[in-house]
Amino acid sequence: MIPSFRPVLLCLMLLPLLLPSVQAEEQQVRHVLPSLDGNIIAERVLDGLSQPVAIEFLPDGTALVLQRDRGLVTLADFNTGEKKDVSGLPKMVVFSDAGVHDVELHPDFKRNGWIYITYSEGEEVHSTVVLDRFRLEGSKAVDVQRIFTADAYSEGPYHFAARIQFVEGYLFVAIGDRQHPPMAQANSNHAGTVVRLNDDGSVPADNPFVGEENEGREKPRPEIWSYGHRDPQGLYLQPDNGELWLHEHGPRGGDEVNKVIKGANYGWPTVSFGLEYDGGPIGMGIPWQEGTEIPAWVYVPSIAPSDLVIYQGKAFPAWQGSFLIGAMAGLHLNRLVFREGEVVAEERLAQRLLGRIRSIAVDEAGLVYLGSDNGEIWRLSPEQR
Repeated sequence: MIPSFRPVLLCLMLLPLLLPSVQAEEQQVRHVLPSLDGNIIAERVLDGLSQPVAIEFLPDGTALVLQRDRGLVTLADFNTGEKKDVSGLPKMVVFSDAGVHDVELHPDFKRNGWIYITYSEGEEVHSTVVLDRFRLEGSKAVDVQRIFTADAYSEGPYHFAARIQFVEGYLFVAIGDRQHPPMAQANSNHAGTVVRLNDDGSVPADNPFVGEENEGREKPRPEIWSYGHRDPQGLYLQPDNGELWLHEHGPRGGDEVNKVIKGANYGWPTVSFGLEYDGGPIGMGIPWQEGTEIPAWVYVPSIAPSDLVIYQGKAFPAWQGSFLIGAMAGLHLNRLVFREGEVVAEERLAQRLLGRIRSIAVDEAGLVYLGSDNGEIWRLSPEQR
């Protein structure tokens, strides 16, 4: 019997008709997202990026976008789609988790022009986190100054963290444990800590460990504000009350949301709500002990939290005071609703639609911007009714 080729011929004839719909799906630049408070429009405003780890708006409406695994700071216009890399910045070490990490404007930026940036510095076998500040002339960094080098050197390329936040004129930097957990309890180094600096990098006199001695151990580093952290990927000020909040990756489970308290110990690696990756216990095998802080919220299983914004905009009135957290493993935007310091609801938005959300920002109008590991920036706005 001679085989029939009609099904093959039919498929070939239909292929040109199918291609446009496939291409349209690949190039989709708009999604309608359901939420508890009405539909949200997600519109793609920029692409062609790589791991956009941080977004910071400038007063003129353009934004600085950090591409972690390229070690680039990019000046972007989300209205036109134009982007240009900033030149003049120091050499960074870029591999695995190393690269550029966060950017923050000085509270008095309009007067002094200072921009603060954290990135990985050193060699692949010996790297740490550094904090520089610079001014911007067009797309060129000028007046670059190194103001802090973390004593958090490691041969590994992990757990840099390095989020930045200004609070009442002081500069806070969260630093990961560099995948050497005991360092987070030592206090004689900066790994696994939040440090507090003056805006020029000097040490405030009222930091909790200034002048303190450790009997039989090395002196605590005076820059430390809190310790016992694992890998803080979100750091943000709650403007209503001046509280500083962070979230950090747990190991296997146990991602935490914590209020940052002066001199406090957050327990890692002595206690944890998570497990070792092989399933064994962490430290003492308990989630809390006397002298350590209890998280405000714990994710089990992990969502791999990325950036953090405490929403104060006008575009989404129902979100006032909500914590917006990128979920890389969870592939969604996580919203926590707080009432009197406690979480009363959790919402998961844009599940599996935008990829691994790595960065979050809010513009003056209150619209929310999400940076995805797909190399895209998405703008969220309420659906017009």
